[in-house]
Amino acid sequence: MDIAANLGWVVLGLTMLYYGAEWLVKGSAEIAIRFGISPLVVGLTVVAFGTSAPELLVCLQANFLGKGDLAIGNIVGSNICNTVMVLGASALIYPLSIHLQIIKREMAILLIVSLLFVGMIYDGALAQVEGVALFAGILVYVVFSIVEARRTPSSDLDEVLAPEEIAAVIEGGNKRLLINVGLIVLGIVFLFVGSDRLVCGAEAIAILLEVPEAIIALSLIAFGTSLPELATGVMASWRKQGDIVVGNAIGSCIFNLLAVGGLTAAIKPVTTTELNWIDLAVMVVTAVGSWIMMRSNRSVSRVEGAMMLAVYIGYCFYLSTR
Repeated sequence: MDIAANLGWVVLGLTMLYYGAEWLVKGSAEIAIRFGISPLVVGLTVVAFGTSAPELLVCLQANFLGKGDLAIGNIVGSNICNTVMVLGASALIYPLSIHLQIIKREMAILLIVSLLFVGMIYDGALAQVEGVALFAGILVYVVFSIVEARRTPSSDLDEVLAPEEIAAVIEGGNKRLLINVGLIVLGIVFLFVGSDRLVCGAEAIAILLEVPEAIIALSLIAFGTSLPELATGVMASWRKQGDIVVGNAIGSCIFNLLAVGGLTAAIKPVTTTELNWIDLAVMVVTAVGSWIMMRSNRSVSRVEGAMMLAVYIGYCFYLSTR
């Protein structure tokens, strides 16, 4: 196949990933809301898992094919996208107010997990025992978040869905529940097929253009699999739903490292040869930089959002010169 044909597979894969994540997030969020989970926790767990599903499917598919550079590059690149591109674009639309829980707990967890992940992958491999340890971490994180949420339930459901959607969830009963389960199943199918087409198309393009697979993963695939986070962030920001924007972005980063990286390595050890320390350093530095901005007046202004986007554009330019 020529480049145009493989690019078509990439576009098809990205489209299926987008709609698959959209349906998965919508179905999962409505089910979570029905059981009284707060908006912030929905963003940190249910929505974060749904929007991280493309990364999970892509990484699993890539690792099964022996493409460890694609898998790890996707995780690292997606986290960079989330902490500067997603938050930056969302803050440009409307300044983000930051929940104190994000600053005190979630950002601390993200920084610790990021450093742990860097330490594990720095030797060029993520062993099965390390993958199991990471995946155990996400289970503990989700259980803890849900238990805490049930202790202090929130009634701010309008931060997750529009009023008419909330009414439909409440009044829909078991019929609405079945519809949401159907959306989740359909979303998973689209994510599975889309990830397969995306990985195959991207790998072929890398071979034809003689571009290292890690570069393709850090740029094209990372951006593509971050589209659900970007779309969710932009729409939530437009509706002035800061908790969902920030919870989704930070929660997705935590899920990428613990759930995506952990499950991928737990099933089959991951090895990488093309990812270098600069990429890992950028992932950690962008997380630290985002945390510093959040601490200033517990918000991210439009100016700070523009700075975040400038960092992401600069990193992409660096990748293009490698």
